Amino acid sequence: MGATPVIQTGGLSLPRVLSEIRRLWLLVLAMVLVGCYLAAVEANMQGKISPDFFFPALVLGLVFLVLHVVARITAPWADPVLIPTVALLNGLGVAFLRRLDLARAKPSERSELTVFMGLGGRQLMWTLIAVAGASALLWFIRDHREISKYAWTLGLAGIVLVMLPAVLPGSISEVNGAKLWIKFGSVFAIQPGEFAKLALLAFFAYYLVRKREVLALASRRFMGIDFPRGRDLGPVLVVWALSLMVLIFEKDLGTSLLYFGMFVVTLYIATERVSWLIIGLLLFFGGATMAYVLAETAGGPFASFGTRVDVWLDPFADPYKSGYQLSQGLLGLGTGGLFGQGAGAGNPLEVPEVHNDFIFAGMGEEIGLFGLTALLVLYLLVVERGLRAALTVRDSFGKLLAGGLAFTLGLQVFVIIGGVTKLIPLTGQTTPFLSAGGSSLVANWLLVAILLRISDAARTPAGTGGAR
Repeated sequence: MGATPVIQTGGLSLPRVLSEIRRLWLLVLAMVLVGCYLAAVEANMQGKISPDFFFPALVLGLVFLVLHVVARITAPWADPVLIPTVALLNGLGVAFLRRLDLARAKPSERSELTVFMGLGGRQLMWTLIAVAGASALLWFIRDHREISKYAWTLGLAGIVLVMLPAVLPGSISEVNGAKLWIKFGSVFAIQPGEFAKLALLAFFAYYLVRKREVLALASRRFMGIDFPRGRDLGPVLVVWALSLMVLIFEKDLGTSLLYFGMFVVTLYIATERVSWLIIGLLLFFGGATMAYVLAETAGGPFASFGTRVDVWLDPFADPYKSGYQLSQGLLGLGTGGLFGQGAGAGNPLEVPEVHNDFIFAGMGEEIGLFGLTALLVLYLLVVERGLRAALTVRDSFGKLLAGGLAFTLGLQVFVIIGGVTKLIPLTGQTTPFLSAGGSSLVANWLLVAILLRISDAARTPAGTGGAR
């Protein structure tokens, strides 16, 4: 049989034109879903839909369209699913935060709540900044391998960013018992750890590319698994010690788990040895158990961690004080059932920090188990696309960086949702792209931009001059 002819349209093949249409259609569909959510919120809360209900979705659509155009210019072969999927998550986050603003406002004041007011408006502004940052990264970094040139600088910067809140006074770094922030007055704060994870991942990828042969060597075999030599455990022990320092001085289990987990998994991707995962799990659970025992006996810097574990074990033992947040979140999820109360028809404000740590529980009351499952599928899709880029890109640095970034995003989702659903103790992590917070949103959009850059290199056909 002869080859199938390719129809040319204005210098582009017909399949290429159809691909471009599909990319744009996915983005339009995402914003339509956000608009439908906004309309349902107003219908349930006010009994009518205002003429300008679609303004937030329209602004978001224009912002993401700019990013789409920048990506088509700078990374034409990038994964077509990443931007629409993340845009949908981001848009739903803005829409739910605006729903909280409507609930807090008096009925007579709701019509005066403009698109850039309240939590939703602030999150919309941060979305503009985050997408601008992602666009700038795509524009100025045309080859992901350029990042490796600054690996040691990024590693040092990452350590400084991780430890900075720990050495600052609690008055400007502590929120709800965890020292993760740097507050500038009462209106602005950043969470440096969100940017530290990107810097440290770049350093880990660079370091492991050069040490992978040594770290892959085995000294002895136990129960069918090859374990590394004792002298090669140094890097893991150093990162483990750093994670324990985060747990002790910043009083946050989630950040400690995030940093240690992303290093161990990147190490596993580099060496393909299951023994590193086993060692990592033993070290982490050993450290967490030691911290809990010390919290029960000596208190001190471990006291807050011990309280979080006690609340996790039985949130209803003290449901009006220490266990109030978790118990209210669980009740909200239970109230939502399978199908939810409907967008705007629940009572999410009954849950403390519903705009931040517990946004998953607040949304769960209104969209139910099926809706939450759809959100988790969106996160799973982003992680899967990141891992696909890691598998197909040709250089080792890109493989480790993309794999680490995808896993870190998935781990962050697991850590916060696991805490909200009582699977693990509560943490101070944000739900990526949904929770209110500029640091998290900007850092995670930069993460997506790096994945776009790597996926472009992975999908570029040979002989077209793109980065390999």
